[in-house]
Amino acid sequence: MSIRDIVPDNFAYVIFTFCYSQFMVFYLTYKVGQGRKKYDVKYPKMYSDKDQIFNCIQRAHQNTLEVFPSWIIFQLISGLAFPIPASVLGAIWVTSRFSYAWGYYTGDPQKRMRGAYGYIGFFGVILLTIASALQLLGII
Repeated sequence: MSIRDIVPDNFAYVIFTFCYSQFMVFYLTYKVGQGRKKYDVKYPKMYSDKDQIFNCIQRAHQNTLEVFPSWIIFQLISGLAFPIPASVLGAIWVTSRFSYAWGYYTGDPQKRMRGAYGYIGFFGVILLTIASALQLLGII
């Protein structure tokens, strides 16, 4: 038995999307580490009492981690049924997290909205997950 016996054709694209997402998380983590050094924010403090920019860097990372587990589940389920559309939507969501973070890193929290297009990807994989469940129930 091989992985090809378990997952659909084109699931490799879903796997690549997961890898891309992990690089994104590593990048955001790295930026927090850089910010801790630059703004002298020692562990275990999560936020700075003095530096708004560090707080924005930390918040961009934290917000991504807050939604990441849900995204992973929706991406996996939707990718099993619809690998190509799920991969495209996943890549949109992951890319948007960079835009979101770069906007936040300016120190102006409103600029995080540069990543708002990520909702297309996030809600898209939710809809594909619902479609997957409806397929399993024989409704569609």
